[in-house]
Amino acid sequence: MIQLLKKFCTINLKSSRKCCTLMSGSIPCDVRIVEVGPRDGLQNEKQIVPTSVKINLINGLSAAGLKTIEVTSFVSPKWVPQMSDNSEILKNIIKYPGVSYPVLTPNLKGFEAAVCAGAEEISIFGAASESFSKKNINCTVTQSIDNFRPILKAALEKKIKVRGYISTVVGCPYEGPISPIKVAKIVEKFLDMGCYEISLGDTIGVGTPGSIKKLLDVVLKAADVDQIAVHYHDTYGQALPNILKSLEYGISVVDASVSGLGGCPYAKGASGNAATEDVVYMLNGMGVETGVDIEKLIDVGRYICHELHRNSDSKVNRAYKKI
Repeated sequence: MIQLLKKFCTINLKSSRKCCTLMSGSIPCDVRIVEVGPRDGLQNEKQIVPTSVKINLINGLSAAGLKTIEVTSFVSPKWVPQMSDNSEILKNIIKYPGVSYPVLTPNLKGFEAAVCAGAEEISIFGAASESFSKKNINCTVTQSIDNFRPILKAALEKKIKVRGYISTVVGCPYEGPISPIKVAKIVEKFLDMGCYEISLGDTIGVGTPGSIKKLLDVVLKAADVDQIAVHYHDTYGQALPNILKSLEYGISVVDASVSGLGGCPYAKGASGNAATEDVVYMLNGMGVETGVDIEKLIDVGRYICHELHRNSDSKVNRAYKKI
């Protein structure tokens, strides 16, 4: 039985792209995974993670074949002590050819610091919920968008790409369900300001394929499919089904966090993003190309979980270890 399991897993881990031709034409044959573990996954860790560990993590993710790795956040150390080594990380990671290493910059001061450290791509972070915006960044949704305008202007002048995040696109821990129309309006504003891509975040993981369908039906009237990425947390175990539903709409950019690291400090009980290992395993089984070596990825997941003294939240990582 063990030998049969090993054989099956080896086939699925290294699945051929031929399977892609058997699927609906609306499902992309290639998906770019945006790895958010080093930033989104680690930012809320209570114990400071050594800079060397973060650098090893990022280098391992690059070696595993990830093409976009969000490495850190240029925020005030007072608010996010875990990210206080941002410049050191950006300057000392091994930058692989063809790999993008974006950083989060919530304000102009953070943007300027990121540029000095060598950033070539940045991210901005807004919310679809007024209550969440006030709790998270202490301003209304409209105010947050106005605050981003000088960042976008400065970035575009320096030919630096800007990615936009919108959180709480399905539900808010304070307001409950969020209207897709609200999300679509923010998407339009982010695109008008110059963001090349918008990541839709189900921050507290309450979405289901049904609510994601309602969201995308509206949002994709305001944006082209190649301008949209998805960022699903797995609180209720719905991240993979929601990713699959998004693929059916033609979305080909998926955020994920190695071994499911992360959570949300403003949403009690919210678990981390979809585990990168689980996303890659699913896509491999569908014949969708990611460019990621899943065995190397599993090793990276084990490394960071060992350093954090915790078990992996990736089902694939746990299952593969037993086999």
